[in-house]
Amino acid sequence: MSQKRKISRRRFLAKAGHMVVGAIGFPYIIPSSALGKAGSVAPSNRINLGFIGVGGRGNSLVTNFLGLSDAQVVAVCDVKKPNRQNAQLRVDEYYGKKVCRAYNDFREICSRNDIDAVVIASTDQWHILHSLYAVRAGKDVYCEKPLGVSLEESKVLRDKVHRTGCIFQFGTQERSSAKTRFGCELVLNGRIGKLKKIKVGSRHSDSSPNFPPQPIPDWLDYQMWLGPAPWAPYDGKRTISSYWFHIRDYAVGFIAGCGVHTVDMAAMGSGTDLTGPVEVKGSGVIPKDGLCNCLTSWNVDLVYENGLIINFTDEKQNKPGTLFEGTQGRVHILEEHLSGTVDTYPKSLLQEVIGPDEIKLPVSNHHQQNFLDCIKTRTKPVAPIDIAVRSDTLCIISDIAARLERKLKWDPNEEQFIDDNQANRMLKRSMRSPWHL
Repeated sequence: MSQKRKISRRRFLAKAGHMVVGAIGFPYIIPSSALGKAGSVAPSNRINLGFIGVGGRGNSLVTNFLGLSDAQVVAVCDVKKPNRQNAQLRVDEYYGKKVCRAYNDFREICSRNDIDAVVIASTDQWHILHSLYAVRAGKDVYCEKPLGVSLEESKVLRDKVHRTGCIFQFGTQERSSAKTRFGCELVLNGRIGKLKKIKVGSRHSDSSPNFPPQPIPDWLDYQMWLGPAPWAPYDGKRTISSYWFHIRDYAVGFIAGCGVHTVDMAAMGSGTDLTGPVEVKGSGVIPKDGLCNCLTSWNVDLVYENGLIINFTDEKQNKPGTLFEGTQGRVHILEEHLSGTVDTYPKSLLQEVIGPDEIKLPVSNHHQQNFLDCIKTRTKPVAPIDIAVRSDTLCIISDIAARLERKLKWDPNEEQFIDDNQANRMLKRSMRSPWHL
């Protein structure tokens, strides 16, 4: 598809989408009759998607997008041959014809002019680079959490998204949960009195033994899998999600991989989406030996200028989810994978109705559909890049504070620690050549 046709199609989608944008600025699903025959979307007006990373989470996202009539999956990419072949076969079987190309190198997806948007569910050390390549190629991006492994790289992506005007949706799908939205609105509208403290609990990283080197299998492009991460001998384990999630070369650990969901809900319910704490202090446990070296336990206080404290711990210390404590009550929200429920004290809060003149959060009831709708209307999605960076930052500075085990002063405007060179150096990570921001 030519660039001219791509732009024309996008303009058409935007024009059609604006006809159904809700009063609060977040679009609903465009009627199929506006885009094609009744009950479907015309193929020429579907949003062409390429997927980078189609393992566990990426495979689930392929399923989610296949179920949306205004999306067309046309390409998949994975450095593991079985992953990309299985995803390609499933897409072709779903459509009943060969429409999906499979790639080993993500740059081939980014270079295709007929692809409108890229869905990224690769390993964490790749999230920013994959997103940057896509944005620079003029693609809109849906990127799984966490955003990156350092604040420096996240800020580079944020700047690029701003300058290009691309649509960016972060994979914190709790923002598309009606229950999460209701619980946060209770807090924002003073139903529990003045908010004093938020207790956040998240799954923790695991430890593991070391493993001896093994021959690299022929179905894996190991150099591309490592990418910007330091070189390490292949051992048969580090490329498996149950291990790499907990290896610092490839991730921050579950303090970010899972914790970003619950701290994001804390920011959502406290109205601190676009700011941050002024102080962070904590402690943590790091395995002394073995392949995995991310925090297996932590207890961190994020202190805000207004006195609010977010106590962020692993699930052994705080109950899983996000607990808002006010002067007149409590609201406890469990994230979706833990059942997505809301509990309150007093129980009568569950029957509350948020009035038309009260604070209401943006409405999205399907995270992937919200992304597609915003591509059409060119409006901001429910989990945009600015919120993504701020929520990711809470995890990154919590990890740093737990590792250093001392009080740190944080400047939320400059997004750096105050008078602490050691802590500020930990906000950056070097990349293995030839990869760079």
